[in-house]
Amino acid sequence: MAIVLRYIDRLGIVKERFIGVVRVLDTSSLTLKAAIDIVFSNNNLSMAQVRGQGYDGASNMSGVFNGLKSLILNENNSAHYIHCLAHQLQLVVVAVAKKHDDVGEFFEQLALVVTIVCGSCKRKDMIREMQKERLAAEIDVVAVLKYVREEGSTLSNRNQAKAASLVKGTKKALLVFRKDGFPQIWKKVCAFCKKHSIGIVDMTEYYVTPRKRRTKKTNQHPFEVVIFNTILDMQIQEFGDRFSEVGTELTENMATLSPCDLFSSFDKAKLLKLSEIYKNDFDDSERAQFKLDIYYHSFLHDDRFFNLKGVADLSLVGGYREAPLFSFGL
Repeated sequence: MAIVLRYIDRLGIVKERFIGVVRVLDTSSLTLKAAIDIVFSNNNLSMAQVRGQGYDGASNMSGVFNGLKSLILNENNSAHYIHCLAHQLQLVVVAVAKKHDDVGEFFEQLALVVTIVCGSCKRKDMIREMQKERLAAEIDVVAVLKYVREEGSTLSNRNQAKAASLVKGTKKALLVFRKDGFPQIWKKVCAFCKKHSIGIVDMTEYYVTPRKRRTKKTNQHPFEVVIFNTILDMQIQEFGDRFSEVGTELTENMATLSPCDLFSSFDKAKLLKLSEIYKNDFDDSERAQFKLDIYYHSFLHDDRFFNLKGVADLSLVGGYREAPLFSFGL
């Protein structure tokens, strides 16, 4: 089991440190929790200072009742579990691909084609050379990498600040796409087929089953209702299930602390919700909206807070003098 800590030091600098690899006899939640307790004890760390925990969504890790997440939350209710948003989104797609027979069969056929095409070393080399030529012709790789190096941290902070709103936006977009997205998809499919001289199914004709039985429904029904609508329904369901935990709310409320664009994301209501999630760290006087107004205007007119690129910069400028809080990931 690999253990990593992320924390803020006494100067306000956000740091991430690889603590080490611990050998465990099995991967049950109790065994992992016992190993973590030993590591904390050996390094003079307190579980009471943990404000976050992050790992994958396996049941032994994120289980509601017996997972490692729950064992730690039972000991410290401020150690909120946050699942990687990108990984959650990937799991939505993977889950749908596994549950829908037609989608599963499509990827099986696709894997077979890839295996056949890329089976020999000669074909692999040919494909690689083609890809190299296309990339060289279309992309200035050096310029792109330089841009990523210079702007990557800024983009990352801005993306983190917008992550929660994007989650909500994606849910709404899926619902809209479920309602009227099929004509758009079908138009693109027809254009692709014409470009590559592929036959196109006549959607107005009656559908014939794989067993050659003619039905009273047109070809559009199995494509739009049985496949397109069903897959969107499954995606919406999976999306709601995986992004309904406290991590989404934490991300959304934390985004209001972002100093980007002169604290344009500042929202008193969301800050108050954030303080309620970490209720052990704030008292009633610290939650006063009047004080939040003072803090906001102080930051807004203080030259030290101009052009900050993220919450990490904010903590650095403000200076951190209390015992550092931290989160850990496995």
